[in-house]
Amino acid sequence: MSQNSLPPEVLELLIDPYAVLGVSVNADDHQVLKRYHALAKQLHPDNYINTNNRDAELGRVILTRLINPAYQELKQAKKRINLVGTLRSKATDLDKQAVSVLQTGLNVDIMSMSPNEAEFFYEKAITSYASAQYKSLPQSHQVTKQISKLNLVYLSLHKNNALNTEQWTTSSKSIIPRPEIKPVGLKLPQDKNLTPVPINYARRNYERAVQYGEQGKWDLAVQELRDAIKLEPNNSDYYALLGVVHFQQKFLGMAKVYIRQALKLNPKQPLALKYAAQLNIQPTENGNPKSVAKALGIAALLNRFLSKKDS
Repeated sequence: MSQNSLPPEVLELLIDPYAVLGVSVNADDHQVLKRYHALAKQLHPDNYINTNNRDAELGRVILTRLINPAYQELKQAKKRINLVGTLRSKATDLDKQAVSVLQTGLNVDIMSMSPNEAEFFYEKAITSYASAQYKSLPQSHQVTKQISKLNLVYLSLHKNNALNTEQWTTSSKSIIPRPEIKPVGLKLPQDKNLTPVPINYARRNYERAVQYGEQGKWDLAVQELRDAIKLEPNNSDYYALLGVVHFQQKFLGMAKVYIRQALKLNPKQPLALKYAAQLNIQPTENGNPKSVAKALGIAALLNRFLSKKDS
């Protein structure tokens, strides 16, 4: 890699800013900012005083041409939501053979894991890659490519089993013996402190679905909610919102299925109660009118994405 400029194939890595920054596609504002500050400090010219000028210049170029632009894309939640949607679309366009090739290159078999195993493995792998990503500046783009491949495999996880929740909730496999990811030419550190902070992945899927609904991106909203249900199959909020998304698409049969399931899990689920009336569904328990009205007020967040369509 040149010390004064970056070749086009390296700049193309910006198609996945998550990989460039070395953070999970589930990263929030705090995680993105923390990682950016760490890289800015790591690549600061003062850290290369006792080395040659070529390393200092390469660090400067990587920071200004890769790290800074990637951070600009990830620092706002709305941009991250849109970016995940773009990457997910790219991932779902991959056929089984393409995904298999990516897995072979990563030396993992994440597709055979249960959702919880896959989420844990993915976050830990990203953390391990990130720890080694910019230690060797000339090799950094190779690690970034590996992270980008991992992101695609991760986002393609649920494509082929979108409606099969049983398979994703009954696995008894252990995470412990899974192979560790090893970037080419680099040995990942085995540091217990690298274990990522637990994340509610299902809730992240749900929040992204709300955002996609606001934008009228129904297909992406459906996929995020199905992923959330695979992780938390007894959460009535996810079924309710999925029913509403189908309702907005005029798929009334599917809307009824999910609204009924939401009410089965929680007879007082506010969003499900609201749309049950429109779909002529008799709730299993109507509850007190005042308490239901109060619950509907609390559910305002769930209805945000409908405002533009109804106006």
